[in-house]
Amino acid sequence: MDTILPIIAGAIFATGIYLLLRRSLILTIIGIILISNSVNLALFSLGRISTENPPLIKAGSLEPLAPFANPLPQALILTAIVIGFGLLAFALALAYRSYRELGTVDQDELLEDAEDTSAAIVPRNDFKKGGDA
Repeated sequence: MDTILPIIAGAIFATGIYLLLRRSLILTIIGIILISNSVNLALFSLGRISTENPPLIKAGSLEPLAPFANPLPQALILTAIVIGFGLLAFALALAYRSYRELGTVDQDELLEDAEDTSAAIVPRNDFKKGGDA
């Protein structure tokens, strides 16, 4: 169990890198999420998975029963999962909005549209020299 989880985390990380290099915006988002989850799994496996007691202090006692599991990796992973979910929701909303506005999720076409749009933008000069705005 100690060696299989880092191997699985590495495979998930490699899959995430592969998807990150694809041209589709959706596959790129899935790749980022897979990389995030593989790091979470690696941290979880480095936290020494064991069947020890939970780190709870019973009534009338001053310290938990030894041996107890380390709660820090679990807290870090829980925080990372929540942040990853927020990132996923934002990225999917952004991808959906770009698909609705531009009609594509292909990153090369999005880059071409951005270059065409930036060439057509003319800067405005709304401020008068020496006067109030």
